[in-house]
Amino acid sequence: MNKIGIMGGTFNPIHIAHLILAESAYEQLQLDKILIMPSKKPPHKLHEPIVSDHHRKEMVRLAIDGNPHFEMSSMELDREGITYTADTLQQLTKDYPENEYYFILGWDSLQQIEKWREPDTIFRLAHIVAAGRYHSSKDKIEDQVHHLNKIYHGKIHVLEIPNMDLSSEMLREYIKSGKSIRYYVPSQVEQYIRDHGLYAD
Repeated sequence: MNKIGIMGGTFNPIHIAHLILAESAYEQLQLDKILIMPSKKPPHKLHEPIVSDHHRKEMVRLAIDGNPHFEMSSMELDREGITYTADTLQQLTKDYPENEYYFILGWDSLQQIEKWREPDTIFRLAHIVAAGRYHSSKDKIEDQVHHLNKIYHGKIHVLEIPNMDLSSEMLREYIKSGKSIRYYVPSQVEQYIRDHGLYAD
């Protein structure tokens, strides 16, 4: 079976922590490909200002340009309504049953996953790939993995990855206040944001 990673998010904007997490998953789990998948309307960000689907697709496309094992997927953007990971995994499994899916997320998301829609479906249809974050101890991470495995009998992989407290929200605030985001995002993405005046107001 092909081992396909999925990394979703609003990517508003995409930044280096997203890319490092995806690349680490690809390397450490020996994946065949990773789908970078911008979300349309995530339920936990319905009231957050999000730039257009077009701009976010273009920023993802620019960010992953030149990486042959990253692929931009507009699957969630093309689907109307609120974006749910369980729906995405069900559709992928139906359309491409020959693949084995690895859903990549940050440590903060792993802590919240029980509150997501149909977490049992998510654990049933995909491996969960998580990175430690916010200086969480090894014991705390192991306790959370044990807790989730006990309930959902899932397949959870924890990546060895540097701690990076970097968020798109922080970068939007930097841009709004006139601070530099150089090196926080790929140079092509920085230029695109500047050229289109994104997040400045």
